[in-house]
Amino acid sequence: MTRQRVLVTGGSGFIAGHCILQLLDRGYSVRTTVRSTTKEGAVRAVLTDNDDLTFVEADLLSDDGWAAAVAGVDFVLHVASPVHLGNVDDENTVIAPAREGTLRVLRAARDAGVRRVVLTSAFHAAGFGHPPTDHTFTEDDWSVLDGPGMDAYGRAKTLAERAAWDFAAEASTELVTLLPVAVMGPIMGGEISGANHLVRLLLDGRLPGSPGMQIPIVDVRDVAEAHVLAMTEGAAAGHRFLLSSGPAITVRRIGALLSAHLEKCAPDLAARIAAVFPPDAAPPEQAKKVSSEKARRVLGWRPRASEEAVTAGADSMIRRLLVP
Repeated sequence: MTRQRVLVTGGSGFIAGHCILQLLDRGYSVRTTVRSTTKEGAVRAVLTDNDDLTFVEADLLSDDGWAAAVAGVDFVLHVASPVHLGNVDDENTVIAPAREGTLRVLRAARDAGVRRVVLTSAFHAAGFGHPPTDHTFTEDDWSVLDGPGMDAYGRAKTLAERAAWDFAAEASTELVTLLPVAVMGPIMGGEISGANHLVRLLLDGRLPGSPGMQIPIVDVRDVAEAHVLAMTEGAAAGHRFLLSSGPAITVRRIGALLSAHLEKCAPDLAARIAAVFPPDAAPPEQAKKVSSEKARRVLGWRPRASEEAVTAGADSMIRRLLVP
């Protein structure tokens, strides 16, 4: 029996790398895109030297390479997208690769007869640009492009996902989108991505924002699993799925978790983290409420606790970046 082949875009990325490993572990043949095949050796060194993993050169801003990337592919996980949080000088440098790149991948997938595309969107496409609210955000919500707190990354994710749904409706392409909240968990190379930056700042003895700031978290390994489930579950077609491990937790709580976790194995780091928090307890800021009930119900998704994502991310950074 011929193995099913999956294209994962952006193979050098944080989420994409975990998707690749889980797909290989489940017996799929995996092809992944990189902007230059000179990166293949470095990506293999981080991930695996498995013969069932192959590479193709393709860039989100060019048509070159995409026909070859999708040839003979059963499924596409379109994970690649630039991440630039906060202010940028030219928003189009973030929005164009996200929107145009998504449409480029979808067109190639349609032309190649790919069975289903799973698009990595983000909570930024659902829960941003809204005024403070007690509303529980779900897949039915969309971010407000010019609303309070919106940035270029949020606009890019929102515009890219909306464009994808418009394309899928016209082209009759099977599409699923996944909207993870702040992604933490084990890094696999020397790059730090997603909300792991917050953990690294704490390990360095720096306070990332207000101690009372609340963050909903999801483990990267669970995000990767959700991609595989969304790819194969028949009932998932045509749906968005919001991914969160549970209620938001404060930065102070994250610091306390890390200190307790590291107290025996790395007491100096534990003390450094504890020292960055002022003694007066900052009141928790209003948290964004998020529901991942739909992913649990339709996909059978069972994520780890937020605490495990925090400590696993820290352990991997200590092992790969902080230990000589």
